[in-house]
Amino acid sequence: MRIIGGAWKRSKLPVADRPGLRPTPDRVRETLFNWLGQTLSGWRCLDAFAGTGALGFEAASRGAAEVVLLERDAVLVASLGETKTRLKADAVRIERADALQWMARSAAGAFDLVLLDPPFDAPLATPAMTAASRIVAAGGFVYVEAPQPVDPAAGLETWRAARAGAVHFHLFRRLAAA
Repeated sequence: MRIIGGAWKRSKLPVADRPGLRPTPDRVRETLFNWLGQTLSGWRCLDAFAGTGALGFEAASRGAAEVVLLERDAVLVASLGETKTRLKADAVRIERADALQWMARSAAGAFDLVLLDPPFDAPLATPAMTAASRIVAAGGFVYVEAPQPVDPAAGLETWRAARAGAVHFHLFRRLAAA
């Protein structure tokens, strides 16, 4: 797996053999960042179920000012730390945490982009999107990957949606009045 754009284009990302780990495919990430625009200069981003960090490191590679990677698995947290060091990714902060609990404690409107790719074998997409809708800034985006289509949480509107194989991916935008 490689970063597909930005400063670290073509940099390899390790993929550990861990239960439930399903990295976002290159073509899905390419579509997502085409939707968002090629540069995220100055954005504050959260990758709430980081896994390999593919989504979060991609955002940092494209100029995000701050990227928080959340991951519960200690092996994956260590791998993320090694990747951060190798890339000299100063804008990236890694935290070992439960994503839902962490988002519940986070300040409202703290992020411009929240990336959600929870394990498909757990019913986390809807509760994660609900939590993310509170912490994303007005006009900001929430990205969700799921094994089936999902409807937007309150305060979000569907911006774009597509499917690649078994992956349904959605980009929602926070309504300004919400």
